[in-house]
Amino acid sequence: MITTSAFVILMLVGVPIGLCLCLAGIVFILASGNPLLFQTYPLQLFGGVDSYGLIAIPLFILIGEVMNGGGITQRIVQMATAFVGALRGGLAYVNLLANMFVSSILGSATAQVAIMAQIMVPEMEKKGYDKTFAAGLTAYGGMLGPIIPPSVMFVVYSVLAQVSVSDMLIAGIIPGLLLTGFFFAVIAAMGWVYAYPRGEKMSLGQRVRTVLGGLPALIIPVVIVGSILSGLANATEAAAVGAVAAVLIGRYWTRELTFSQLPTMLLRAGVFAAIVLFLVAAASVFSWILIYGKVPQEAAAWIQSVAKDPVSFMLLVNIILLVIGTVIDGVPGLIMAVPILLPIATEVYGIDPRHFGVVVVVNLVLGLLSPPVGLSFFVAAAVTGAKPGKMFLVTLPFFIVACVLLVVLSIFPSLSTALIK
Repeated sequence: MITTSAFVILMLVGVPIGLCLCLAGIVFILASGNPLLFQTYPLQLFGGVDSYGLIAIPLFILIGEVMNGGGITQRIVQMATAFVGALRGGLAYVNLLANMFVSSILGSATAQVAIMAQIMVPEMEKKGYDKTFAAGLTAYGGMLGPIIPPSVMFVVYSVLAQVSVSDMLIAGIIPGLLLTGFFFAVIAAMGWVYAYPRGEKMSLGQRVRTVLGGLPALIIPVVIVGSILSGLANATEAAAVGAVAAVLIGRYWTRELTFSQLPTMLLRAGVFAAIVLFLVAAASVFSWILIYGKVPQEAAAWIQSVAKDPVSFMLLVNIILLVIGTVIDGVPGLIMAVPILLPIATEVYGIDPRHFGVVVVVNLVLGLLSPPVGLSFFVAAAVTGAKPGKMFLVTLPFFIVACVLLVVLSIFPSLSTALIK
């Protein structure tokens, strides 16, 4: 109880979540009256990041930096315009389709929103779209980042759950495509209701030139996902090859990347990766505390009294995680929830850990778009000047269909595991 109170108080006064987790561990040791636990504390902290799979995180982040600085993201947007730009609400489709392409490389919701909001929102405003809707749509497009591979959250989950990183990345493919399809359906319906403008039609020649100009950008996700699916490389090796491909494309195809930019990009990628990896290290300490305090056993006893079968368990987990996700960012929420809920899911209800991981990640990402925090909305607001609360109301249909997909994924595990060999 003292540990929980300390954690909540620290979080409420604005202490970063990683430090909250570490300090809560120290409070627990002091309250336990067993100072010998301090000898184990640094080992748990180091052990949390002593994993080969975590090397993929800085590499994925670096790919995003290179894409943005090398003009690759802009060419992906142009290619998306060639496919769907002439439809009613064409720029809204372009926004999501470009997000889908970019998410297959970035793997981070907040990074994706920050990049795409700068590109798409001003363009949509010029064509007559409401800025609040454009910013909110971009925030929902960021949901695709942690679901379609590669995904920082899937890498973190893989380390926490001790499952293959490659399996988790593959498990996100079908759910990511389904979510994109659901969002397209919402745009189609809203386009007719609100009479969204049609985009400019392109001639066949223009479309061919635009697509050919953007095709090299797709080499990056093809290299990453293709090498994993074919078994030629694991997730970390695929991320390294993808980073090299991004640099070569930005330097020699788009010619907007110079080698003098790389030190700055490496520094930014290193800083962001350090934040994520520190959270993972802090999570190891927090998980150790939970196990030592027998929290998973107590949680399992309560959940078993409420949920009688795997489906009811998954629906209960959805409610719990949605509440967690509304106040805590994705990776910290993952770190707090997985050590408690995963053993119950696998040992009590026999749920595949990869299926469980997909549901957990989708749920926590949806929390990034839910009040009172809605971190993705705040990122979009910082870039565009739109109001976060109004964004949520204007884009409420997207939230509803995302919740529907979450329930579908919870009931049908094959949607997550069908592509895993």
